[in-house]
Amino acid sequence: MTIEECYKMLGGDYADAIGRLRSERLVCKFVLKFPSDGSYDLLLRSLSEQNSEEAFRAAHTIKGMCQNLAFTALANSSSVMTELLRKGDLKGAEQYLSVVSADYERTVRAIEGFGRSTAGA
Repeated sequence: MTIEECYKMLGGDYADAIGRLRSERLVCKFVLKFPSDGSYDLLLRSLSEQNSEEAFRAAHTIKGMCQNLAFTALANSSSVMTELLRKGDLKGAEQYLSVVSADYERTVRAIEGFGRSTAGA
């Protein structure tokens, strides 16, 4: 799988990512690091603990990383989550979590597939 195919699978914009990072090597480097970031786990934990401040911080971090890497689908859903939490709407955030989770899982699956294909290269 190419990095462009990975971006298509995760609902991203490869051209935007290259425009920001200026190098396919850097795009690949940061894309492959994304799944190891703990922000999504922090979001889940914070929501289950009803900690809106930590949940906001986690959602905001996910949104920023996804905007920088041009992971469009996850950037959009994490942006909605960020705004819900900015307003202190924990109930709304909990209800919207399924959308963010679906986008996150799709993103990570695509990245893991890309990682497996580059490991054998």
